[in-house]
Amino acid sequence: MSGNWRISTFNGALLAAYFIPAWTITAFNITLSPIHGLYERPNISLALFVSDHLQLSGMATVRVALLLALARMTVVAFLAVFLVFISRASIRRSGGCDEALGMALLIGSVMSFAGVLMASQAGETAALRLHAAELLMMLGTVIVMLIERPAPPRAGAAPAGLTLQQT
Repeated sequence: MSGNWRISTFNGALLAAYFIPAWTITAFNITLSPIHGLYERPNISLALFVSDHLQLSGMATVRVALLLALARMTVVAFLAVFLVFISRASIRRSGGCDEALGMALLIGSVMSFAGVLMASQAGETAALRLHAAELLMMLGTVIVMLIERPAPPRAGAAPAGLTLQQT
């Protein structure tokens, strides 16, 4: 059991343990009260950027808040699919769960990087630290995924796509 866990898989499971509850609660708060949820600490950089630079109406700000909640829930969904995939040893060993983790990391990294940029523009140091920490966690996992080699094939196993014919 312990021999078939790759470092990137274990790291992805740890990321999922953090991001699924944190981003689900944030998205849930936005859906309950879009404006109030938008002005909480995880989203304050986007809220200040939208209100200062884009000068949107109230309804347009609600739409931006709901789109942010949708994007966060998309990352949560990909991380949940990743957790389902790693529960099967055959998928985990072959690296079949890497696509779901990669999509979650791509979308989440873009969102966190944008949060860092907007927090630096708004002067929000707490939000800047939060988004930078999340971005560094995700980029660290991306680097591990890129450097880690695929699992070696087992001895005596036929390559994928080839079958043994009996004569």
